Amino acid sequence: FSTLEVPHPHQARTISLGERQIMTLRERLRDFEFRLADLVRNAALNEITTDKLNRWCVRMLGEQSTLRLPGEVALGLAEQFNLQEVALRVWGLDLPAEGVGAPVDEEVHTYANSLVNPYCGNDITLTPASWLHAKPASLAILPLRPAVGQPTFGLLVLGSDDPERFAPDMGLAFLQTVSILASSALSRLKPAGTSVRAADDA
Repeated sequence: FSTLEVPHPHQARTISLGERQIMTLRERLRDFEFRLADLVRNAALNEITTDKLNRWCVRMLGEQSTLRLPGEVALGLAEQFNLQEVALRVWGLDLPAEGVGAPVDEEVHTYANSLVNPYCGNDITLTPASWLHAKPASLAILPLRPAVGQPTFGLLVLGSDDPERFAPDMGLAFLQTVSILASSALSRLKPAGTSVRAADDA
């Protein structure tokens, strides 16, 4: 084996088997270095994302006014993650019937309840897309519900001027986390009519 010669992988000459093995090991080492660099880069990006997510959560938790809470959810999300615009609509909660609490038709209710996972894509003909003031190049629509399997009480719409920001084939783990956190924060709002029923019972 020490005298066996094999073709060079990139040149028109022969080399010893030992030299070929060393070349193979070097190529594998280079591949491992590239993969390690990717892991380090992804870890750094995940750390940044986690920090922004924590800042957003702190902002929501720190808001004492339930009337201002929906605005903090949307505005905080837009600022932390550099989004073109964020729209929010909720129903069945004790909010004024304008802005975030503006009535939505039955079609929106049906669509929201059909969303098991967030929608990502470029379909700006969807009704929730019209809640954004600026026409987005891509958008994500997140269902808001008290718990898995329960009816929705709202939709969170993220708009971007980057057509690839919310691609249909993107991973949904982060958006699902945002959906859960926003749902939990907004669950602090009382259902519509709660205070009236409480007064009647008294």
